[in-house]
Amino acid sequence: MSTHRYAGYEDDYENDYQDSDDNTETLGERPRRGAAHVVSALGGLVLTPVALGLLSWGGLRQQQLIQATLSTNRDPLGIALLAGGAILLLVVAALGALSAAGPILGGLIYGVLPGVAAMAVPEWGFKLVNLMPKSDIAYGVMDFLFIGGLLGVGFLLVGSGLAAALVRRRREA
Repeated sequence: MSTHRYAGYEDDYENDYQDSDDNTETLGERPRRGAAHVVSALGGLVLTPVALGLLSWGGLRQQQLIQATLSTNRDPLGIALLAGGAILLLVVAALGALSAAGPILGGLIYGVLPGVAAMAVPEWGFKLVNLMPKSDIAYGVMDFLFIGGLLGVGFLLVGSGLAAALVRRRREA
């Protein structure tokens, strides 16, 4: 028997906890994560195109202003659009804390696949952009697509999702 003054209390506490009927969790059972996967996947599929559209539109506005005036004037709406798109992409990447599905799906579907398609066969890039209604957003997306912005953002989102999955797997092991 231990000479520590709380040794008896620890043993009583552990025995009471192990005998409890409320403790249904076993060591081999993993918590169900279906809701986390669904929330993350939906967030990635809905927020990623909105974020990319905001980034593309804001970038186009800034580019047009600077090219038209040959000055360093700022467009407050363009800056707000860029900031909003960046914040939404941060939210998508943070959804990786729930499940890696969101950042990976959003990155693959809206970044990597269109980016690779446009780089491999540029005509496909034009066909993809023509599926969108004609607007400043479509022109911004076309610019972002052909300069490799969508490809880069897509790989970053996929990478953040994979990193979150690896961290979770190590933590659970």
